[in-house]
Amino acid sequence: MSIGVGIVGGGIFAREQHLPAVEAAKHLTLKTVYSRSLKSAQSLQTDSSKVDLYSDDSGDGKGYKDLLSRDDIHAVIIALPILNQPEYIKAALSAGKHVLSEKPVAENTKDAQELIKWYQANIDSSKVTWGIAENLRFSNSFDYASGIAQKLGKVLSFRMRMNTMLKGGKYYETEWRKTPSHQGGFVLDAGVHFIAALRQLLGSDTVATVSAFTTQNQKHLPPLDTLDACLKTKTGGTGTVSISFGTTLSGSEYTVGFEGGSVSVVPGTLQKMVHGKEQRADVGTVTTLIDGKEETKQIEDEGTGVVPEIRAWGEALVAGKPNPKQSPEEALADLEMLENMFKSGDAGGAPQPCKLQI
Repeated sequence: MSIGVGIVGGGIFAREQHLPAVEAAKHLTLKTVYSRSLKSAQSLQTDSSKVDLYSDDSGDGKGYKDLLSRDDIHAVIIALPILNQPEYIKAALSAGKHVLSEKPVAENTKDAQELIKWYQANIDSSKVTWGIAENLRFSNSFDYASGIAQKLGKVLSFRMRMNTMLKGGKYYETEWRKTPSHQGGFVLDAGVHFIAALRQLLGSDTVATVSAFTTQNQKHLPPLDTLDACLKTKTGGTGTVSISFGTTLSGSEYTVGFEGGSVSVVPGTLQKMVHGKEQRADVGTVTTLIDGKEETKQIEDEGTGVVPEIRAWGEALVAGKPNPKQSPEEALADLEMLENMFKSGDAGGAPQPCKLQI
C-alpha cells in the first residue's frame, strides 16, 4: 500500500532530512511540496514530473488549501517555524489528512493542550491521526540503552548535559531562530530533543518537580542560551539537566543510576568506509555498570533518527494504529518539563511541579 504524502515547509530540515526519509520509506510516495514561496518549495529539488509544487505566490489552484483538496494526498509532514504550525495542523486534519508535525507540539503548554483538546473534540482519530516528530525517540542507541534501563529498578540519580558554543551554522541562520518570538529561543527548539531522550531513559519514573536557573551568555542567542536544573522524580530520584549553547564547555551525556546498576549514553560520530569511501556515522557510546561489571558498546544510529521515524510513521498509517512514540501527549510531556525550567529560571529557581508527565 502506497500513501500519498505532501511535505509542508521548504526549510533546511525538510530538504535534508524529511525529503530523503520519505523517499526511503516503502509505504510513502511524495507527491507534493508546499512552502510560502515557490522559490522555497523549489529548494527541495524534487522531480517535477512526479512532485507538484504549491506556494502562496504560485497563483490560483496552487495554494495550501488546494494541496489539501487532492484525493491522492493522504498525509502531510509539517515542518514550519514553531509559531506557524498550529493553523497548518488544524487545516490538514480538518481536510481529512494524517499529520506528522515537527516538535515541539506547540510554543507553550497552554497552546499545546488547547490544540490537543481541539484534535480530540473535532477529529475522529480512528480515521485521521496526528503525530509529533521527535527523531531521538527512534535512535538505536537510546532504544538499546532504555531496554537495559527498564530492567534495573528504581531511579536513584541521573544527569543530562549538552554543552556547546553556537556561533552560527545553517539552522541558527534561519531568521525565526536568530530573532525568536517563542519562549526559550534555541534552547526550546533543540532542548526538547534532549528532554525526550532523558525521559526515555527514566522510563516510568516520571519527573515530578523541577528547579532551574537560566541565563543568556551570548548576545546573539536571545532570550536565553543556558539552563541548569535540578529535578526530582515521583519516586524520589534526583538529577540534573544542563543545556547550554553559549558556553566554552563542551560535550553531551545522558547517565542514569538505578538500584540495579547504571546506564550512560554519549552521542557522537565516527568515520567508516562505505563502498570504498569514508563516511561519517552517528553513534551512541552506551556504557553499563551492572553487578560490578562495566561494558561499553558503540551502537550505530540510523543517521539522525529521521529515516526510521518517518518509516515508522508510514508503517503506523498502513497498520491503522498510531505509533505511541509519536503521540502528542509524549511531546507535551517533553515541552512541559522544559517550559517549567524556563518558569523556574524566571522565578529565581522556585520549584515548578510537572503535572503532564506520562
